[in-house]
Amino acid sequence: MKTHRLHERRARSINATLTAALLAPAGIAFAQTAPTAPTAATAQSTPAATPKAAAPLAARQPVVLPSVAVTASTSPSQTLQVKQTDMGPLGQVARVNTPYSVNVVPQHLIADQQLKSIADALRYLPSVQGDGARPQSRGIQGSVVQNSRIDGMNVVSTTDYPLEQFDRIEVLNGLSGALYGPANPAGTFDYIQKRPTDERLLRFTLGYSTQSRVLRGVDLSDRVGPSKAIGYRLTLLDETGNGYTDHSTIRRQLGSLALDFHLSPDTVVETNVSHYHYVAKGLPPTFALASGVHYPAALDPTNPAYGSTQGGNDDTTDTGSIRLRHDFSSNWHLSAGVLRQIADRESTTPTDTLTNNAGHYTSTISTATASRFTITSNLLYLNGHVTTGPVDHQISLGTSGFMWDNFNPVNGKTTTLGTGSLADPETYALSGVPDFTQRYKSAQSSQQSLMASDDLTFSPHWSALLAGSQSWLATHNYSVKGVQSSESADQGLSGAASLIFKPRANQSFYVTYADSLQQGDVAPAGSTNAGNILAPYRSKQWEAGYKIALANVNASVAAFRITRPYAYTEADGTYQTAGEQRNRGIELMVDGHATRDLSLFGGFTWLDPRLFDTGSVATEGKRIVGLPEFALNVLAEYKVPQVPGLFTDFNAHYIGARPTDDSDTYSVGSYATFDLSVGYLTSIFDRAVTFRFALDNLTNRHYWTNIVPGGLNGYTGAGNSTAQLGAPRTISASVQFEL
Repeated sequence: MKTHRLHERRARSINATLTAALLAPAGIAFAQTAPTAPTAATAQSTPAATPKAAAPLAARQPVVLPSVAVTASTSPSQTLQVKQTDMGPLGQVARVNTPYSVNVVPQHLIADQQLKSIADALRYLPSVQGDGARPQSRGIQGSVVQNSRIDGMNVVSTTDYPLEQFDRIEVLNGLSGALYGPANPAGTFDYIQKRPTDERLLRFTLGYSTQSRVLRGVDLSDRVGPSKAIGYRLTLLDETGNGYTDHSTIRRQLGSLALDFHLSPDTVVETNVSHYHYVAKGLPPTFALASGVHYPAALDPTNPAYGSTQGGNDDTTDTGSIRLRHDFSSNWHLSAGVLRQIADRESTTPTDTLTNNAGHYTSTISTATASRFTITSNLLYLNGHVTTGPVDHQISLGTSGFMWDNFNPVNGKTTTLGTGSLADPETYALSGVPDFTQRYKSAQSSQQSLMASDDLTFSPHWSALLAGSQSWLATHNYSVKGVQSSESADQGLSGAASLIFKPRANQSFYVTYADSLQQGDVAPAGSTNAGNILAPYRSKQWEAGYKIALANVNASVAAFRITRPYAYTEADGTYQTAGEQRNRGIELMVDGHATRDLSLFGGFTWLDPRLFDTGSVATEGKRIVGLPEFALNVLAEYKVPQVPGLFTDFNAHYIGARPTDDSDTYSVGSYATFDLSVGYLTSIFDRAVTFRFALDNLTNRHYWTNIVPGGLNGYTGAGNSTAQLGAPRTISASVQFEL
């Protein structure tokens, strides 16, 4: 057991490499097995087989011996390469076989980069814009619920989640309504929770971050009971201290328990419960623009004077789920689950609205938005394999949906804290903060979809995937007195068809067309039809791509074109759909081992997002607010062969210039940040210990991030764009003990 724990991760690969190098002169052949795919329980490594003794070097003769399998690293958490992904009703599918652009942020990257939030992880995917509260892909803003999931079930996106709770983050870019039901064409973001391990795990982590923030974490797992039929995974986290701004406060506290009950060799019940408390106060405020005003050069984010030491976020998220997995046979599988989540948020982050280009601003807080979300989501999938003549069918049937309630503070409102100037900023005390526990039900939304798909294989080279969903949507809005102010109910189909050509088993060319439904927007305050819910939108997408999965490297390229209606307030004051958004782009992604010692994870995106039929010459055909034309992120990890156990990481992140108003008159410039980290895996008293040190934003670049329109659908309309300041240079260090 000690040997197994010690030879996790790099130690296994280093020892295997050294063994192969030493024994190669003796004529022994090695066949290295590829990393295995992720499973519900963490995959385990198989110890390398012991080769027979080599013949004396002086008497070398041709010797034919059986190949020896050296499984240097089979756990999916120990590599930047992930070969399979969870495609909802389709089940586990090899990424090279999916006719969609699918990317995975693996546990290996999360651990070595000491990442702590979903936004931290998504910045490694250049096709994703993840700095905001609602993650998005391909330049389209995600929804609060429809685009985000935990283990395949819908959850709230506008609350903070600790990455310590998750094994990996899986992202399907673009339209996915045919597989998951109506959603914005912003991609599907699935956060996969850690599961119990087959072997005993006892891991302690101590960490330190800039401004004396201390982290303490525990990760425990084992299997108990008769025949080890019950598995558990307990994750505890406490991080407290100051943020990068003077007098700021950061607190992250997590308790998460995952249980597996193996009722039989074919049936397992998985349960998860978690409680997370997140506090971030005293960090820089949100900045907004009045009409005709542009952002100045990025400010110093460590200056506490722009915001309020009492303002920020105080969020509590409780999530519980249960899921049944059953194999009727080797061909037919069932998955059923229910999730319940209550997410409370007390948001008092100030917004400094720049009123002129001289740097004057008005500081306000708005507490009228939802302070509690409750959601109950469900899924039921059945998939299996049948053959009809020469055609193989991978059939999937299922249903997925949710019930989502919003609660607003009874006395929520917008309060002006004061006015100031960027040349001489002033910190204001908070005022007008309501009792967030006094709430009223402001809205209820429900959605349920029936899905069916058929993956038809005609030959080793040709296949097609046909998928569709029939969905029912309903939304009700309520006043503070509980009176229903508006309602909407609708239904519709979403569909997708893909043609796949595989010149070889590890390569695929594909073309996919998708037509997807999404919930309509609510007319904003100030419009003549304020509070009315628009009819569902219909988005369309063409995507063509190429994928290759080598023994140690995945690579993919995809080109896409998305069109959808968008709504804005017209000249007569009516809020309605009256134009079209068109996003075109190209995505390139690579992950895996480029050489024995060098691993790469990253890619490049070109994006052309524009608005048409806006009713204004000034905005017709202009780029959408906040979106860059080019984005790049490349992480390189190098294992130093001269020092076994030593590894270094270098990450380059680039975002191009972004417009800040509908007519593209003003913009903020491009920026690049660089991160450097080093780690060392060693043994202390026969226990594996990993030291990690990271320096993020190495050059201390000041930059604007999370630039979003003030209105909906990528168009500011009567609203103003908002932005935030990027984090400065920060230091993180940790030591991890395996006991």
